[in-house]
Amino acid sequence: MTQYQYNLVIIGGGTAGLITANVAAQAKAKVALIEKHKMGGDCLNTGCVPSKALLSSAKQVDFVRRSGEFGIHVENYKIDFPKIMEQVHGIIKTIAPIDSVERYTELGCDCYEAAATILSSHQVQVGEEILTTDHIVVATGGTPFIPPIPGIADLEILHSDNLWDLQELPKRLLVVGSGPIGCELSQAFSRLGSEVTIISQDPGILSREDLEVSQLIENAFTQEGIKLRLKTSILQFKANANGAGCVHLDVDGQPEVIEFDRVLIAAGRKANTAGIGLDQLGVELNSNGSIKVDSQLRTSIPHIWACGDAVGPYQFTHMAAHQAGYVALNILAHPFKRFKVDYSQVPWVTYVDPEVARCGLNETEAKAQGIPYEVTQFHFSHQDRALTERANKGFIKVLTVPRKDTILGVTICGPHGGELLAEFSLAIKNKLGLKAIMNTIHPYPTFSEANKSVALEWRKKYLPKHLLKYAKSYFAWKRHVKVS
Repeated sequence: MTQYQYNLVIIGGGTAGLITANVAAQAKAKVALIEKHKMGGDCLNTGCVPSKALLSSAKQVDFVRRSGEFGIHVENYKIDFPKIMEQVHGIIKTIAPIDSVERYTELGCDCYEAAATILSSHQVQVGEEILTTDHIVVATGGTPFIPPIPGIADLEILHSDNLWDLQELPKRLLVVGSGPIGCELSQAFSRLGSEVTIISQDPGILSREDLEVSQLIENAFTQEGIKLRLKTSILQFKANANGAGCVHLDVDGQPEVIEFDRVLIAAGRKANTAGIGLDQLGVELNSNGSIKVDSQLRTSIPHIWACGDAVGPYQFTHMAAHQAGYVALNILAHPFKRFKVDYSQVPWVTYVDPEVARCGLNETEAKAQGIPYEVTQFHFSHQDRALTERANKGFIKVLTVPRKDTILGVTICGPHGGELLAEFSLAIKNKLGLKAIMNTIHPYPTFSEANKSVALEWRKKYLPKHLLKYAKSYFAWKRHVKVS
């Protein structure tokens, strides 16, 4: 019987790799963890953590500008962009020990800070050393996709990986892409003082969301001074000095030229699959370049697994962690048990203001799939806590099975949408209907009451109206009053 140094070798020290290593090491499996760049991967170093830190600073600026709404007048405030970026990196450093080589070494993992090449389904080369292992996990993450636009190679472009080295706030920022990354960063830089223009081929921003969501965010952006060029094709870029230049556009059939100081490319992300030996082994890829896996996250080569952004289809940190848990469980339980990844309840959050959060089906998807549904809405303009916070824009929209309280999906476009979504995610996962949410006591005054309010709106539609006339007569009789 062949002896191996490790039960599993993990390539990639981002969220997917770290969670896989953590679970396996705590189960006392022998684990090697390989990372060639920075432990913590995209989420810690260039993604979720720095972007949310920047968004937090931008939100404070918005509070200052709106301070008059609260009866407070602030004058002559100053935005110190280098200080903001210093704080962003400080937050990264604060969190970094959780994802560090030292911590994972203490957990029992052998950590290698080097590039890896898969030689076979049981061999991985790290530098001059060849590691032998029962299983290999590919968790190499993703990288920004840079579209092949004429002239783009002549520019010093910004993207979500290198943005955090910026020390000077761009006066004119051009953003290519209107998905979650592009929209979040556009609003942040606009609030910090940049003149922002978003360019997108789509007819609306956040095109995967329902139309009223896209329109609400578009209106918010327009009110904040963000310029939108939708249904727009980029013909070419022309570069000047220091990253500046101009872009030639076709805006719904009309030519336009826009000058900019810096351009941010936010056209999505692609899987990191090159240079680690996958092609030599014949590991199958999907048409978009991500690694093809089965329902248990096995690749086409036995004993090689994959998870996280290198796989998709959901390039979210929480989904990378979710998949990693299944990979670890399937390897540890081999050959006695196998578990299929559960995608029945996938939460999405876009951290614009107001936030956009959803779980399950939205209305666009339900229509496309021909799934019957009913819609119930509640608007934050009727929510007490939202009114006290002057944050009453937006709504909650719930899709249910017709004439039942079974939740098919929920979309929240409003304050603290991501936090409010958790209750619905729990309900969908555990097959709890709107009645369960309606019958749960929610503290007053909190934003969470909005979840109960939308459940009550659903209940109102199914009150037994044919019995209400009898109820009216009965209560009149109880008062000894004749019913007219």
